[in-house]
This record gives sequence, structure tokens and C-alpha cells, in this order.
Amino acid sequence: MAGAVVLAAGLFGMIMVAYANTPVPTSAQSEATAQQSTIYYRDGKSVIAQLGFKREIVPFARMDEDVRNAAVAIENKTFWEDSGISISGMARSVWMTATGQQLQGASTITQQMARGYYDGLSQEVSIQRKVKEIFVAVKLDETMSKEDILSTYLNTINFGRAYGVEAAAKSYFPGKKVTAAKLTPEQGAYLAARIQQPNWDHNSPALQQRFKQVIQNMAELWPDKYGTLPQTAKFPKTLASAGDDDLGGLNGYMVEEVLNELEGRGLTVDEIKSGGYKIVSTFDKKLMKAAQTAVKSTMQAYGMSTEFHGGLAAVNPKNGRVLAFYGGDNFLTDPWNEPFQSTKQAASAFKPYVLAAWLQAGYSLKSYVPGNQTVPKELPGQQAGGIKNSHNVGVSVDVVKATAASVNTAYVSMAYALPGRLDDVKNLVEAAGFDQKRMEQDVDEHHFQFAIGSALVTPVEQAAGYSIFANGGKYTKYHVVQEVKQNGKVAYPEQAVAKTVVDPGVAADATVAMQAVLQAGGTAAGKGLGTRPAAGKTGTNNDEKEAWFVGYTPQVSTAVGFYREQCVTKTGKVVPPQHSNCPITRKGSKKYDNDNPYTSVKEVSLGFEGAGPPTIAWQKFMQLAHENLPVEQFPDRAEVGVPENIVPSPTPTPTPTPEDENPFGSDNPFDDGSDDCLIGCDDNDVTVPDDDVNVDDGADDDFGNSDPNDVGLAGQGSAPEPRSSGAQPKATRPEDQ
Repeated sequence: MAGAVVLAAGLFGMIMVAYANTPVPTSAQSEATAQQSTIYYRDGKSVIAQLGFKREIVPFARMDEDVRNAAVAIENKTFWEDSGISISGMARSVWMTATGQQLQGASTITQQMARGYYDGLSQEVSIQRKVKEIFVAVKLDETMSKEDILSTYLNTINFGRAYGVEAAAKSYFPGKKVTAAKLTPEQGAYLAARIQQPNWDHNSPALQQRFKQVIQNMAELWPDKYGTLPQTAKFPKTLASAGDDDLGGLNGYMVEEVLNELEGRGLTVDEIKSGGYKIVSTFDKKLMKAAQTAVKSTMQAYGMSTEFHGGLAAVNPKNGRVLAFYGGDNFLTDPWNEPFQSTKQAASAFKPYVLAAWLQAGYSLKSYVPGNQTVPKELPGQQAGGIKNSHNVGVSVDVVKATAASVNTAYVSMAYALPGRLDDVKNLVEAAGFDQKRMEQDVDEHHFQFAIGSALVTPVEQAAGYSIFANGGKYTKYHVVQEVKQNGKVAYPEQAVAKTVVDPGVAADATVAMQAVLQAGGTAAGKGLGTRPAAGKTGTNNDEKEAWFVGYTPQVSTAVGFYREQCVTKTGKVVPPQHSNCPITRKGSKKYDNDNPYTSVKEVSLGFEGAGPPTIAWQKFMQLAHENLPVEQFPDRAEVGVPENIVPSPTPTPTPTPEDENPFGSDNPFDDGSDDCLIGCDDNDVTVPDDDVNVDDGADDDFGNSDPNDVGLAGQGSAPEPRSSGAQPKATRPEDQ
């Protein structure tokens, strides 16, 4: 007997020492105080999405008494009287854990709060952790009021869709004015019933049973207040879903790009979801809609099916901010973001970078370059038959005309004539933001076809790349985040450092050449912005599989691209895409999966060129984007460099004297009234035909019977763009026909 007493005393002493040496945690777990982060449009006011733990900390007084009572009734009936622990519950929990019969959690609200809120209490299920949890709970009960314990608990606990009672109330119950301060007894019981199993569906049978138990316990504990509730209570009306409004539609595409950029800067998605950040993006709400309207209305006007893909990206050339883009209609069903993810051959829309390298090397726009064959005729690594043009512009053209008419032979020869040849072009485009690995691979694979757009690029790279022309030769890396604040202080400032890629005079003269693209004789003639100065370049690759227009004003640089994919079965049958994606499985068949897809992607001809729908969509968007903006002029032509004639200048064509004008007057002594003549006789035309005017400006593209005027937007037309679709064609004729 004496031995038992000594043993008991020893155990008691050990327990007291352990209790005395157990500190009360002072720091909260990150999960316990996690707050939502909000992403805004560039105005810093309009919300795009809220991410992460839905939690709004509210004081005890702003929690309805019914929800407080419901939590106590189902989780800890003795809460208001106990010392933070339940002896019977503690014994049961320890025994179950020790014998392995069941892994039970803490039984009192104080213990649950300690475990869920304070840092230092692990989530593992063990006797050691439970003993420590018990000691901490007892000490908390001695140092905190019951009201503080309960409010901390209800602000911390997971209710499924949200953490904390305030956010949970808004997540589950309909109505714009729902708060934790104004809940019915039934609503309070509903939330309390979710605590044990927060992952239950909003109206699952198990949850409804638990709800009834909460109501019964409330009636037993407070009969005067809730005595009749079991007979009258009805399971409350709840929202079937918290909704996907934050990521549905266009929102998800914007959110994804913001998260990608911040993760690249070291801010993880988990940190964003729990850090309570205010993230101001670069996106303009009005222009995001304008981009969608421009592309979709163009596609509709030209009767494009779901096989056609279009993307648009618009960048502020002065600071690299992505103002708007269009890459899909619903992120939840089609998360592929065309302008950021689809890499397609740039085609002739790449030529301006060769032009910039040419001018930067000290050669001028007045240089004469080959119009019908390359110089040299055979180039290293050229495709079979050499590089040709689709139209005749004569033996020799100046650089402005070579740009306006998109002359392949001219641009390949210009690249060859550069001091560093293709390295000069490659270095320039890499400085203008293009992916270094992709550029190097393309030079290795396609050699001088690189000069006419064989490289793979994205629309957003192109929009940002053309900024060097719109912004005096300076490039700022495109980005989608303006500012990130936490607790009112800037945590991540904007990254918008500008660097000079080419001289301002080079940018000015290149712009002169690209303005000619939109003027008479250019590949996109008549498709500019009226009296507002604009410049740009069309692009169409081999077999018209991809088509572009990239253009700019001093305020906005925009790229539009299209491609077309068919979904083809192994038997050759073409089936329609599902949400812009080729189906992997077939309804009613278990034969197909990711390893054995039902269809594969085949890129096919668009049936139009860059001067068609891409330019029309660009024009529509730019007209909308410049509403209420002042008209800004491009810099004057700088006349940089000196002429570097790769081929001789063309021989001027003599102008004949008109037939009805006698140079000797009416008294010509040699005029005997006969019909003798030296040239132009027998109705022969005395004027030598000018091959330079034989340029297809894209006006005759056949798009069926669609009437672009039905769209209701100035500019008329259509336009979508790139997604990855396997290997690119190695043999390419990137040119504007």
C-alpha cells in the first residue's frame, strides 16, 4: 500500500514538473491567421479574384449568440464550466490512441483551439502531443477569458469552404448581407455541424443528421431558449456551390498569369493564398473585354469554326505592362492561354527585327535590296529551291518598299549582309525579350529562314518586342503585376526596368517603313487607324497555317495571331474539338485514354493571310483601345545610316511626251502632217510596265458570303491565335502574299 502511495506521489510530481515546464505558445500558426489575397485590375479598385483561405476576423460581439451556442452544444457542452479539459473525454481519447482502436482528436473547444491556433503543437496523433495539448489547454483557461477562447476558436476553425465563422456564413448562406452577426438558430447549428467533418457536401445526409444532433443538444442545454427548436427547425437553405466566379470566364486566365509571375519572383501560390496580399495587376478591365470582342466578332464575321484559334496581346510600350489579352473564353473549361502559351512561327511579322539590325548596323532605308532572288543566290542551309517571293516586285527595291511589300529575298539578303549576319538579328531579338533557347534552336535548324520568321514566338512576346519601335528603341520586359502590398506596405514593387535595344533614330526609321505596310502598296493597305498614326507588319507562314498582324501606336503595341487545328482519329475521321481541345476519350468507349488518345492534333491551312482576319481584329481592338486617348505622333524620320546597295538601284523609266503636246508649237517646220513616229506607234504603249505595283494587299481574300459589316465594329473582319500543336513545319515560306 505504501509503495502504491509513493508511486502515485512520484507520478503526480512528474506530472506537475512537466506541467510547470510546458510553456504557453505565443505565436499563431500561419494557417490560423491566414487571410485571402485579392487581385485587382490596374485601377486598384475593381476585383478580379480573391484567393486562398476565406477568413475575416470578427470579435466575439459580432458572432451571433446562436452560432456560439451551437458550437458549444455539439463540441463541448461543459465549455463554460470546465478548466479547459474534459477528464472523461481525455481518458477516452488517451485510451483509444494508446490501444490503437481509434485516433481521436481533442475533446474540448479549448484543446481544439490550442491545437489549431498556436504554433508548436504538432498535428501528429500521439500520447506525447495529447499530454502537451492538455497542459497548454489548462494554462490557456487560466490566462484567457472564455469569450476570448471561443472567439479565437470560431475565427480559426475550418468550415469547409472557408476558415472562420464570418467567411463561412457568407460562403454557405444566400444573400448579399449575410454575416456571422445575423444568423438564425438553424444557420448557427448548420455551421457547428460542419466542424467535425468540414469536407461534407453542403447538404449531405451525414451533415443533416449531425445538424439534428446539434439542434437537440441546444434544446437540452438551453430549454428556455431552444426547447421547441427540435420540432420547428428545418435544414437551412444553402448555396450549392461557393461558385467559380473568381476563375470562370476571363478571370482565370488573368489570375494564372499573375500567379506565374509572382512565383517567378519567389512568392509561392500557398503564400499568396494565406498572406492577405493586395495585388494590383496591369490589366485594364475595359480593354480585356475589348480584346475578347475584337477577336470573337472577327471570327464570327468570317464564319470560323471551333477549329480556329486566335490570340491577342496588348502591351504599353512605355513600361511593358500587359494591358489586355484574349486567350480563351472560360478558364474552367479551357485553361490554355493562347497569347502566353502558344508558340507559332512569326512569319514575316519577324522581319522588322532584321530591319532594326540593318539600321543599327549603319545602313539606311535608302539602300537597294534584291527584289527577285537572294544575294548570294545560294545561302547556307537554305531550303530546296532557295528562298523566293510570292509576287514580283522587280529586280531592285528600296528597304521601305521591301518592308511594305514583305519581300523575302530582300530581308534574307539584308540579314546575310549584316556584319554579324544572323547573330546580329538573334542578339537583337533576345534583347527584345524573346526566348533565347528558342531563337538559338531555330537558327541552328532553319538558318537564314530565321530572318523571315521561322522562329517560334508568342503573341505577348511580339507585342512587347515591337515596343522597341514604339518607344524610341527601349524595351521593358512585359509583366502583369504593378504592385503587391501586405498590411498597407509594398512587399513586391513593379519590375519595369527599361533598357535600350536600338538607337532612337533606328526606331523612328523602322516605324516609317512599317507605316508603309498600312498605306497604298502595303500588304495591309487601308487597314490602319484613320488619322491616328500607326505602324505594323503582317505575317503568313507556309501553307497559311499561321497568320499574324503586329502593330502599334506610341501608346499601345498589339499582336494578333491565328492558327487552325483539326482533331483527327486514327482512321482519318475529323471530329470537332471539345472546348477548343481535341478529345482524348470517346463517349461510351473505355478504349481511349491519355496513352491512347481518341484523336490527335493536325494543324491545317487557315485559308487566309495576315492581311485578313488578324489585321482586322487588330484594327478593331486598337480603335477600342484608343477611345478618348489623345493622338500621339511618331518621331520624324531620322535618316540614320548610309545607303548600302546589295544590288544596283533600278534604272529610271523615261517619261514620254504626251501625244497632243507639240514641243515646237504650232509652227513646227518638221511637221508635215504625216503619222511618222519613233516610239509608241501602232497603238503600242510607250510606258514601260512597273512591276513594283504588282502587290497583293490581301483585299481579295475569299471568306465566303460572310458580311463583316454585320459585326457592328469599325474595321470589319475576324481574328484568333496560337496554341501548341506538336512539331512545326521545317520547310517554311513565311511571307505575306
